[in-house]
Amino acid sequence: MAMLACCLDEDAKAQLRVSRAIEREIEAWKRDSSREFKLLLLGTGEAGKSTFIKQMRIIHGQGYSDKDRAEFSSLVYRNIFHGMQILIEAMAALKIAYADAGNKRFESVVKAVDREEATEITAEQKTALQGLWSDSGVQKCFERRNEFQISDSAKYYFDSLDRISEAGYIPTVDDVLRVRVPTTGIVEYTFQMRKEVIFRMVDVGGQRSERRKWIHCFEGVKAIIFLCAINEYNQVLFEDVNQNRMRESLALFENIISYPFFQESSVILFLNKTDLFLEKIMKSHLADYFPAYQGPKADPETAKQFIMQLFLSVNPDPENKRIFSHFTQATDTENIKKVFQDVREHVLEENLKDYNLM
Repeated sequence: MAMLACCLDEDAKAQLRVSRAIEREIEAWKRDSSREFKLLLLGTGEAGKSTFIKQMRIIHGQGYSDKDRAEFSSLVYRNIFHGMQILIEAMAALKIAYADAGNKRFESVVKAVDREEATEITAEQKTALQGLWSDSGVQKCFERRNEFQISDSAKYYFDSLDRISEAGYIPTVDDVLRVRVPTTGIVEYTFQMRKEVIFRMVDVGGQRSERRKWIHCFEGVKAIIFLCAINEYNQVLFEDVNQNRMRESLALFENIISYPFFQESSVILFLNKTDLFLEKIMKSHLADYFPAYQGPKADPETAKQFIMQLFLSVNPDPENKRIFSHFTQATDTENIKKVFQDVREHVLEENLKDYNLM
């Protein structure tokens, strides 16, 4: 090749240099592409996808500094005021009276707050929030929360009002993990789990109105992580009060794993929010919402296995396509760390063999 280059005129030599440069660029691009591992997070709204992304930032990224966490304070305030405003509306809708009639005076304080503009919790607002939350009538209303739409984090924040209402409040990592902000559009987070591999995790909004945007994320997906909040077995959709949330999640999962785009993609199922499920299943019988369930009441393990089988049963090709399922609690960092390690070992590394990275 060197002797041939010597025989070329200057124009030919220049073309050869350009050609070789292009080849080097192509090879570099191929190497970079093989290093990136695209994971697509899917599921219905409030399944815990955004919380999972936050956990990846904590476990495999830069985490959350004091400055980062301080930026979440206004979102925490919004979640608190929104949650209590919803409870006040539900009290009226369900015709539940306050145990202490005097607590009704606190309604006006909470209703007056524009939650989108909340930047603090004043002493008066704290008194009102705690007065309402401590009322047994409000607690009775909260026990019926499957009949209306309220964030799963509401109780956590209400129970922490003393701390959160302090001057100079900076959210803890747990506070940040529990902040509820509906995902709109597409959010990507890139992190490196080992020297030669980059993971790009894509989170898309789970509400029905957001799902039409998913098609733009389907190319080059190595693994789908589908999240279902199993505590929602007795709840209905925000968008459709006639549709059970878990049935919606099951139908969506069945559609996704049947897409031609994902025939070569690994499928990982996270049955999420087990902590909330364990609390709920002791009071609300699964068979009342899923009549096919023949297990006993207040039996968390039997109920969990039934739900898992519901999802595994919709696999269109069980002989050739394995679904890796895990029970998760997305707000528990140690749980997610262990689960994601298992996912990597059992599924993700199988894909990496294609690039001789194992």
